[in-house]
Amino acid sequence: MGLIFFLAGGAVLGWLAAIVLRVEDGRGIMANVAAGTVGAVISGVIGNRGSILSGISGISIPIAAGGALVLIGALALFRNRFDEHQR
Repeated sequence: MGLIFFLAGGAVLGWLAAIVLRVEDGRGIMANVAAGTVGAVISGVIGNRGSILSGISGISIPIAAGGALVLIGALALFRNRFDEHQR
């Protein structure tokens, strides 16, 4: 159950972060959703003390949200630097 929550929550956070960070071009939305999902799952496992299938602890939810946002921010920063070098 925890894995499903982190996957869905990360996808929603990835989509919302794309809007907030204003990186909502056509090629980046799916990358942001994927990065949000990966960030939420990885940090959710860490916040849940290594267990993803046993349930969700109260602290793992904000940690998963933070991990998703950090990974999306890093992806946006990487994209901006890559675009600058292309010019």
